[in-house]
Formats: sequence, C-alpha cells, structure tokens
Amino acid sequence: MNVLIIGASNKKERYAYMAMERLEKAGHRVFLFNPKLDEIEGRPVIQSLSKIDQPIDTITLYLGPQNLEAYVDEILALEPRRIISNPGTENTFLPEKAAAAGIQYLEACTLVMLSTKQF
Repeated sequence: MNVLIIGASNKKERYAYMAMERLEKAGHRVFLFNPKLDEIEGRPVIQSLSKIDQPIDTITLYLGPQNLEAYVDEILALEPRRIISNPGTENTFLPEKAAAAGIQYLEACTLVMLSTKQF
C-alpha cells in the first residue's frame, strides 16, 4: 500500500517519524511530504504534492490545521482511498470535502491503528 505522510519529520521523537518507521516495517511504501526538508535519513522528501506521480491509498496527516488548509485541494487531487487525521490535526474544512470526493476520512491515530492491526 502506498502511504503519504503529510508533515513528515526528521526528529525521531515526533509521531510522524515513528509512523514512517512503523509503516515501512509493516511493508508499506511510504512517501514523505514536508516543504522544508529534502530528505530524512536518505529517504527523499517531496516538497510539492503535485509532483506525486504514484497512486496513493492512504494519506496520514501530521500537520496542524493552520498549516494544512493550504494543501486541501492538492490532497483531494491525489484521490486517496482514505485520509487519517491524527491527534492534533483535526479540522473543520477537510472532512466534508473528503466525503464529497468519495474519500474516507478518519480521526484516528496511525500508530494505534498499526499496533492493533486496523491499518
């Protein structure tokens, strides 16, 4: 499964970093997005969502709503099967737009979902 982490981090104590490692360990192909980073420990980081040329099954959010709103149209254009809004990324603008586009929107924790085999 192709998974996009929006708000990828190079800081090991951040949940986005932990999710990257756990998703890879679970066998998922992980794409990283952070406009401020070029790479994370040798993994390429995408600075523009429009440059993604692979189908994305799941987008997992690690970006606060104040920064996330600017990317809504690009997120929806990727046509993922689902979007996971991790704690701290909950917002009022994306759930309705995702539903209208036929995209499942979950307020959940990727790390918990992986731990409980619900991912």
